[in-house]
Amino acid sequence: MGWVRATVLAWSLTGAAMAQTAPGALPAPTGQVILTVRGVISVTNGNTEAALDRAMIEAMGVVTVHTGTIWTDGTSEFQGVELSRLLAHLGADGTTLRLTALNDYAVDIPATEAVEGGPVLAFRMDGKDLSPRDKGPLWMIYPYDVNTAYKNEVSYSRSVWQLSSIEVLD
Repeated sequence: MGWVRATVLAWSLTGAAMAQTAPGALPAPTGQVILTVRGVISVTNGNTEAALDRAMIEAMGVVTVHTGTIWTDGTSEFQGVELSRLLAHLGADGTTLRLTALNDYAVDIPATEAVEGGPVLAFRMDGKDLSPRDKGPLWMIYPYDVNTAYKNEVSYSRSVWQLSSIEVLD
């Protein structure tokens, strides 16, 4: 229950900071940056990119997905923000997304993958925050068990763990 209170507090603080920021601008992150989004976006906190800490990502709205993966045993509970919500929040307007991990693994996916009920940038699995050692701090998870159309090699290759940046391309 403590994480719920912390999430609400972080959302309130981030919302208050955003209200004091110019339109099209994000506040500067106050915690460690875990995701950088650049490219064709209209909302930034730098010259051309959005640097996001965990609280900023959580403030966009946390969803929960119950699904199994080919990398884990059984069904797990993942919490994170939907990719579609993140991109909408940042005013993304491109056709391709380049996802890059901490180890420089990169994959291009069509922006049309970012749909409600689609991929989630998970930061928590089974109640535990994801660390780089555990595929975090962000792991793009598809709801494989909810929509079995995601159970294929293409979706698996797009399930980037240790996600560190997204570039929105024309």
